[in-house]
Amino acid sequence: MCFDQQRLFRLVEEINTSRGLPSADDNRMIEILRGDLAETEARLARARAREAELSRRLESMKRFLSVMQILEAYLRTRLREQQQALIQISSPEKL
Repeated sequence: MCFDQQRLFRLVEEINTSRGLPSADDNRMIEILRGDLAETEARLARARAREAELSRRLESMKRFLSVMQILEAYLRTRLREQQQALIQISSPEKL
């Protein structure tokens, strides 16, 4: 149960115990609070969905970066190997 729900339930309980039956104003206040609570819960659900999507995208980007780092290391190694081969080919042979 979230904080807003607890607050709403306490308010309803307080109204019920302090005066017996709630008045029309009390009922109106309760409905407003319920509406606010529903809106807050909807925003929270949207925020959680957005957080989940961003987490998935972050993990995808991390995997992509890892692959790119592996590819970069491989290409650097191949470049060095080719440079060494070129140096050996172009250098005069020693007898």
